[in-house]
Amino acid sequence: MDTIGIIGIALAFILLTFLIMKGLNIFLTVFLTTLVVAVTTQMPIYEAYKTNFMGGFSGFFQNYFLLFLTGTLLAKAMDVTGAARSIAMTIIKVMGKDLAFISVPIACGVLAYGGVTAHVCAFCVFSIALQVFKAADIPRRCIPGALCFGCSTFAMISPGAVQIHNAVPSNNLGTPYTAGFVNGWISCIFMLIAGLIWLKAYIKKVKDRGEHFVAIEGDDVSDNSDKKLPHPLVAILPLVVTIILVNLKNSEGASMVPVEIAVFAGTVSAIIVMFNHVEKGMLSKTFTDGIQMCLSAVTATSAVVGFGAVVSHSKQFSIITNAMINIPGPKLLSLLIGTTVIAGICGSASGGLGIAVPILGPVYTALGIQASAVHRVMALSSSALDSLPHNGYIVTVTNGLCRETHKASYGLTFRLTVIVPFLGSLLGVLLFTLFPNLP
Repeated sequence: MDTIGIIGIALAFILLTFLIMKGLNIFLTVFLTTLVVAVTTQMPIYEAYKTNFMGGFSGFFQNYFLLFLTGTLLAKAMDVTGAARSIAMTIIKVMGKDLAFISVPIACGVLAYGGVTAHVCAFCVFSIALQVFKAADIPRRCIPGALCFGCSTFAMISPGAVQIHNAVPSNNLGTPYTAGFVNGWISCIFMLIAGLIWLKAYIKKVKDRGEHFVAIEGDDVSDNSDKKLPHPLVAILPLVVTIILVNLKNSEGASMVPVEIAVFAGTVSAIIVMFNHVEKGMLSKTFTDGIQMCLSAVTATSAVVGFGAVVSHSKQFSIITNAMINIPGPKLLSLLIGTTVIAGICGSASGGLGIAVPILGPVYTALGIQASAVHRVMALSSSALDSLPHNGYIVTVTNGLCRETHKASYGLTFRLTVIVPFLGSLLGVLLFTLFPNLP
């Protein structure tokens, strides 16, 4: 029966991917695929939904609703004050329209490396991306890929990044956040360069086919060329406030300001310093629209997390996890495959690491592999298959924040957040195999 359960889990993931790509309602999709997992793994169906699914759903909602809410309000504040347009116009002026798209993943990467979570990065940069892509006439459906690439690949898993993807290996293996510094940075820089080249080529391809930027309802991209915009240094202030507060640490290294408060402080600062740029009556309407968008995004993401919780509570999940340890071939390569497969099943890089590091980490260090190499290879590989269509962050950015469909935009996202990180992880394995003693 274990074989049937494993096949059922695989079929559920295939069905989930297929239905999401076809544009079926996310809640109906998750309900159906959860049923497939419950039946094939012989879980009590009612318990699977009531306990496991709703446990994952409610846990994510409780932990992240305020973050989604404050992040949405910050994005809307950047819109209504003209701050996003001011920053975008400055980028266009400095870099030119042909290269302005680079600013989106770079901005996300800087925020992510500094400790800002991927969700907050996306909310902070989305309004700027909207203006940049509109000004450069880049198809709107490319925005999710650019955001996800910058927020959830090269920066968050790089040596020294203040992210959970370094914290989990560090806490379990006793390694510093900068573990595998040289080989890790080479791999991450490769991801950045390869991703930007691929993004540029993709944009050229779709524009050559005649695609253009087409705004959708709710986009504030009107060409108010006569409207006075805030100075770029003033416009960027809310993001600076957020970054500073997020990274304030006490003597023990713990955060002094909750991330939700930091993001909300950025929102308040935007309204205060740029209030004279807000059109009368627009503030209330803009924030109301933002709250509705937030609720849609957080519930859709919670549903996907609930599905992952059902899978992880099946007895077959531990069988799959244990099988990863015994993959034949070079040990670092099997570590890469094991980590990225577990992250893919969880639909989360951080969730995958939380399961994989305590299980796989000690096994591979016991084989004589340096803990720093194990740390960095696991961090790198966690950012590949985690970004399959059911990933909560992918769903949030694509369907919730950008209001695009997987069918329209996931092709680019897959290239930049699955293939590129996987290639970067392979490079990391090669480097740690050839040069294991580099710092």
